Amino acid sequence: MVRALILLLAQLADTPIVSEAVETGERLVDLQTFECRDITRSTVLQRVCYDRAQQDLIVASNGAYHRYCGVTADTVERLLGASSMGQFFNRTIRRETTGSRYDCT
Repeated sequence: MVRALILLLAQLADTPIVSEAVETGERLVDLQTFECRDITRSTVLQRVCYDRAQQDLIVASNGAYHRYCGVTADTVERLLGASSMGQFFNRTIRRETTGSRYDCT
């Protein structure tokens, strides 16, 4: 038993850690600095990833990832705590046109 545990730990130590990256349509984004949460209580959002230092928000919606820049931590907390995450997202964050509030330039 102990030998099996030692072998398993040795194998894990040799396994390189690879960070996840997602395609946002604009570019490939490495999620290494993002805190990601899988969302199960929304029909609009499937995943929310946020980089507090950069104020970058990435959301998975309808099977695609979208990036929003300049989103404050308070806005993300309100999104995660909203009774309807989809309504909050559509009303407050989602951009319909280029030049919108959270466009990444």
